[in-house]
Amino acid sequence: MQQVKNGSLALAFCWAHVRRDFVRVGKGFPSQNSWALKWLGRIRELYRLNRERLKHAPSTAQYIAVDAKLREQVAMMALERDAELSLADLKPVQLHYACPPALKSLSEHWTGLTLFVDDPKIPLDNNYGERLIRNPAIGRKNYYGSGSQWSGRLAMMMFSIFATLLLWKINPRTWLTWYFESCAANAGQAPADVENFLPWNVSADRLTKLRNPTDNSPTDSS
Repeated sequence: MQQVKNGSLALAFCWAHVRRDFVRVGKGFPSQNSWALKWLGRIRELYRLNRERLKHAPSTAQYIAVDAKLREQVAMMALERDAELSLADLKPVQLHYACPPALKSLSEHWTGLTLFVDDPKIPLDNNYGERLIRNPAIGRKNYYGSGSQWSGRLAMMMFSIFATLLLWKINPRTWLTWYFESCAANAGQAPADVENFLPWNVSADRLTKLRNPTDNSPTDSS
């Protein structure tokens, strides 16, 4: 990305993905299981120290103490990584051939993986973001109708609408029922002013009804 190259954006990488590299080595090569477990333990310690750090307000004694331990852990991992990579260059090679790729990937992504050290607002992984798009990601193989451009655009718009409704704690089916009934009342055409259906333009009474549908209203949020 040009923004990353020119320094206007800092690209953070995901420790959950890095972790999988070591899991694959451990599962795929039983003789290297103990090696993989050591690295998984180091990564687990990173998560533990970062969680502990986030419990405290910056500049407090507790924060400073845990922050120092976190930085020591990061530095130790970098030293261990480089030391093990040097073993791969020896003749005869003293590191199993399955291990260097994981270590090289760790080294290549190190800057983006450690941005969280200086900026605690940056998470160690992208798991939360991936959970937010879980429904579209899981369902995409069922959406083969999106092979056409118009249906792809429709799916994109509907996901955006549903995400907005859920942020406002509005029942999507109740909102859609209201919208489609309004279309029916308008001779099957979209209402003249669709802005009236935007959550931030809805009256307080209507918003309450959309959030708490009556017993006779659909309650399924799918």
